[in-house]
Amino acid sequence: MSIEIEYLGGPQIKELALTDEQILDAVEGGLIAAGRGDTVIEPRMHLAPGHSDGHFNVLRGVIGDYAGVKVVGDFVDNYKSGLPSEMALLNLFDPVNGAPKAVIDAAGITDMRTGAVTAIGAKHLAPEKPRILGHIGARGTAYWNVRLLDHLFDFEEIRVHSRRPESREPFGERLSQDLGKPVIVTEDWESCLKDADIMVEASRLREPTPMFDPAWVKPGALVIPYGTMSSLPLEFVDGIDAFFMDDLGQMNAGDFGALRPHIQAGKVTRDSFRAEIGEVAAGAKPGRKSADETILFWHRGLATSDIALGVRMLELARERGIVMRLPYA
Repeated sequence: MSIEIEYLGGPQIKELALTDEQILDAVEGGLIAAGRGDTVIEPRMHLAPGHSDGHFNVLRGVIGDYAGVKVVGDFVDNYKSGLPSEMALLNLFDPVNGAPKAVIDAAGITDMRTGAVTAIGAKHLAPEKPRILGHIGARGTAYWNVRLLDHLFDFEEIRVHSRRPESREPFGERLSQDLGKPVIVTEDWESCLKDADIMVEASRLREPTPMFDPAWVKPGALVIPYGTMSSLPLEFVDGIDAFFMDDLGQMNAGDFGALRPHIQAGKVTRDSFRAEIGEVAAGAKPGRKSADETILFWHRGLATSDIALGVRMLELARERGIVMRLPYA
C-alpha cells in the first residue's frame, strides 16, 4: 500500500491569497465545532531548547477528518538575523488509522488564525459599533489582528505601537496602505490604548512586566491581551466584569500567558470565566450582556483553529492544482 503526503509550502499558501471572509469563516467554523463539543483539544506544551531566548509551542487537536499537531517556534531575537519570530509546521493525520495526510507551512496559518480568533472574539464581545482600536505589537499576528478587526468594524481610528520604531513605522504604513485609511503610529502604550473601544495587546516582552495601566480602560471596553509574557499588573483584573477564553483546558498549561501571574496569585480562577468563545459563537452561552460591561478575552491558540484553516487551504489548493505530493510509503 502506497501513502502520499500532501504538502503546502509558503509559496503555495501565498498563491492561494485567501480572502478575509475565507479566513474568518474557516476559523469560526472550528470555534463553533469546539463550542458544540465536536473537537478534541489537548493543552499546548512548551519546549525550551535552552540555546537562545525562545521556545517551541506544541499544539494538538482533532476536528472532523483530521488530527493535527502544530509545532511553532517563538524566538524573540530572530529579527536580528532577518528571520520572523515565529515559524511553524502543521502536521495532519488520519484520526482513524494514524496515517500521515499532510504537512503545511503554518507560519501564515498561525498569523491568520490568531487574527481571526481576535476578530471573532470581538464580533461577539465588543461594544456595539466600536470606533477606536488600540493595538500593541507589530509581529506577524498583529497585522491580521488589525486587518480582520477592521474588516468587521471599519474603525474610525486605528492606533498601533511597538517597542522598536523600525518595526512600528513600517507596520503602520503597511496597514494604512492595505486598509485604505490612516493608521496612527504612537510612541508609547498610553497614547495607543487609552480609552479605545477595543484594546489588543500582543507585545514581545522578555519577562512579565506591568506595562498596561488599568486606568486606560474605559467602562464597556473589550481588552484582548495575549502576549507570551504578561503585561498586566495584578490589580488589572479587578476592573474586569466578565472573562472569556478560547479553551479553559489551557488555562493552567505552561508557564506563559497574559493571565499567568493572576492565575498563580489566585486572582483569576476557572470560575472567573463566563464561557469559552466557541460556546458563545455556537450560541450555547451568552457573550456580552450589557453596554457598560468591561470584558477581557484571553486566547492562547487552538490546534483546531490551525487545523480548520489548514484544511481549508488544502481544499483550495487541490482545486487549483498546486498541492505537492510527497511519497511516504
